[in-house]
Amino acid sequence: MMNQPLISVVITAYNYGRFIEEAIDSVLSQDYPSDHIEVVVADDGSTDDTAERVKHYDSRVKYVYQNNCGQASALNLGFANARGEIVSLLDGDDFFLPGKLAMVADAFQRNPAAAMVYHPMQAWNMHTGEREMTQYPLVSASLFQNPEKFYTYVGPGTCASYQRKFLDRLLPIPEDIRMLADAYPGTLVVFVGPIFALPQCLSVYRTHGSNSYQLVQSTVPKAARDKRLRQWQVLVECMHKWLKENSYTKNQMPVRYVTDGWDYFLKSEQFALEAPGRLRYLRFVALENRLNRPLENWKLTAYNYLTLSFALLLGYEKRQQMYEWRGRMLAFFQSLSRKLIRR
Repeated sequence: MMNQPLISVVITAYNYGRFIEEAIDSVLSQDYPSDHIEVVVADDGSTDDTAERVKHYDSRVKYVYQNNCGQASALNLGFANARGEIVSLLDGDDFFLPGKLAMVADAFQRNPAAAMVYHPMQAWNMHTGEREMTQYPLVSASLFQNPEKFYTYVGPGTCASYQRKFLDRLLPIPEDIRMLADAYPGTLVVFVGPIFALPQCLSVYRTHGSNSYQLVQSTVPKAARDKRLRQWQVLVECMHKWLKENSYTKNQMPVRYVTDGWDYFLKSEQFALEAPGRLRYLRFVALENRLNRPLENWKLTAYNYLTLSFALLLGYEKRQQMYEWRGRMLAFFQSLSRKLIRR
């Protein structure tokens, strides 16, 4: 590979001394030229032995410290001290798998217009020892050329790598976002350039009980889920502010399509905590139908809108019954249509 770019790996840490060395070692051991790797550890006010453990690496790691101000502030500190043409993110309790940086660099060279390259993660439950690959859909496209591909897009966090010239257009991350801050550039990046997804699992995400994000939300206590919802609300509010400041409006397509997705997600989280009334649920199902429209033919879209009244009739608590009924009725009409055509 010629003209290998400098890759800065920004590692954010807060009291993750027990994990930080494995995170750093996973970067320094990559099969990518060591003189083209820069490791920046942004410590957000750790009070454990994180500093002592990082300083053992001497000049191989750039260590920067601040008083505890939250993840957005720590990321901004890390970005300000990173010199790479490519910036890769890593949480202090996670680690890269072999070959990650070489594959990311190659992906950018093959897709020079890409603003971000990302990939699935391996989720490692430290209590059970189980490991499984994350299942979120992968998208390789431009939002403005292929908006329908972004229906299921989830902005990545620690598995994202950015071309610095695109990342700079999203910085600084608003420091009101104390947690989930890596989702801010991972979500908004689609407005500044195309994205590219690698199918390989190239990093490991530990779940150990202290994470701000748990992959299986049903296992999280209600109080923690309520706190997380408030964090998402702050994140979405800040992303709307960025869109407004950059002259994007909800009336523009596909901007509305993406922001509708944010609205749908927030409502899903709210309703899981407190069931809505029937009118609110009806509006929610109408939003769901609108988001599904690019993936459906006109007949299915018309059918889904015609059956909206059942959301009002059955309500949120019986939503599974509504979806099952719609599915059975759709299968019946499709079968009837085929019989009529044969006649």
